[in-house]
Amino acid sequence: MSSLLAMHIPDGFLSLPVSLLTWVVAIALIAICLKRVQAEYQERAVPLMGVCAAFIFAAQMINFPIPGGTSGHLLGGTLAGVLLGPWAGSLVMAVVFIVQSVMFQDGGLTVLGANIFNMGLIGTFGGYYLYRTIRFAIGRDRWVGMATGVAVAAWTSVVVAATAVALQLALSGTVPLAVALTAMIGWHVLIGIGEAIISVVTVSFIWRTRPDLFYDPPRKQRSAVRPLVSR
Repeated sequence: MSSLLAMHIPDGFLSLPVSLLTWVVAIALIAICLKRVQAEYQERAVPLMGVCAAFIFAAQMINFPIPGGTSGHLLGGTLAGVLLGPWAGSLVMAVVFIVQSVMFQDGGLTVLGANIFNMGLIGTFGGYYLYRTIRFAIGRDRWVGMATGVAVAAWTSVVVAATAVALQLALSGTVPLAVALTAMIGWHVLIGIGEAIISVVTVSFIWRTRPDLFYDPPRKQRSAVRPLVSR
C-alpha cells in the first residue's frame, strides 16, 4: 500500500503501452517547451531557471507530516509556472525529475516519462493556467488575487496529478481503479494543502521583495524593470 501512496512511480508498475504513451507525450511537450523558451525568453531568465530548479529540488527533499503516519513533500509545478511561466517552468520540472531518477533512484527510469508528465507537466501547465485565471479574475495586481490563485492551483495540481497516477496504474492492471483512486487521492488531498501553504509562503516573500521576478509581474513594476520574457 505504501507504494500506491507514492507519486514517484517505480519501475515495473506501468505496462509497456502506458509507459510508452506517457514518454511520447512528455517528450513532445518538452520539445515544444524548448522551442518556446528559445524564442521568447531573454538570457537573464536562465539564472532564474537555475535558481528555481535548485530551490524546488531542495524543497522536495524535505518531507512534512500528514495525519495517518505518512508524509508528503512539495512537487513545485505550480510554483515553477508562477515564477517562470508554463514553458520554462516545465523544463525546470523535467530536469528536476530526471536528476532525482538518475542520481537518487527516486522513481523508475523506464517510467520517467510518466513521472515527468504527472508531476511536472500537469502541475506546471495546469497549475499555471488555473492560477492565472483565478488571479486575473480576482485582481491581477492585488496580493489577494495572487495568493488565492496560487493556493487553489497548487492544491488542485497535486490532486489532479494523483488522479493521473491512479488511472495509469489501473490501465496497467497493477491495481483496481477504485483502490488506486482511494489510495492516491485520499492522501494527496491532504498533501495538496502542504503544497499550497509552501507555495503561498514562497510567493509571498517574492511578492514583497522582487515582484518583477514573476512571469506575470504586477503592472506597477513593469515601468521600472525590464520583463524576463519578450511579449
